[in-house]
Amino acid sequence: MLLLRLVGILALISIGVSLALYVVTRDRRYLRLAWRIFLVMLAFVLLLMAFYAAERLLLVV
Repeated sequence: MLLLRLVGILALISIGVSLALYVVTRDRRYLRLAWRIFLVMLAFVLLLMAFYAAERLLLVV
């Protein structure tokens, strides 16, 4: 669990830094980077939720 929290915090920091760099430089690649980090983390969370749901279903059976 500690590793998951660390990855989440690092992702939030990365998104924040990317958005701050966009505000400072007005270079759109930082927005794209922040969006990609967000999408990867969203996919990761959905995959993790699916594994938890599968684990619960297997414990019932």
